[in-house]
Amino acid sequence: MENNEKQVMPSDNFAVLGGGKIAYIRSLNAAEAKGLFPDLPEVAPDLQLWALLAADGTPIMLSDSREAAVMNAHENDLEPVSIH
Repeated sequence: MENNEKQVMPSDNFAVLGGGKIAYIRSLNAAEAKGLFPDLPEVAPDLQLWALLAADGTPIMLSDSREAAVMNAHENDLEPVSIH
């Protein structure tokens, strides 16, 4: 493989990443949040939201506070990691 090629992990591998104990925290805008959480009521489009997602991308919870997302992860015995 050349140095500029990226390896891609198959999506099925994400479901078992960390033995089901890893979740990630992601910052979202209102439109992105609505895509992940279809039942989300209308929110201000410029409101920064934080989602806690399972390693495979399954939405777990949404908050307007990163700290609340981290606390929810710990309450559910998940190790939160951030993505940028």
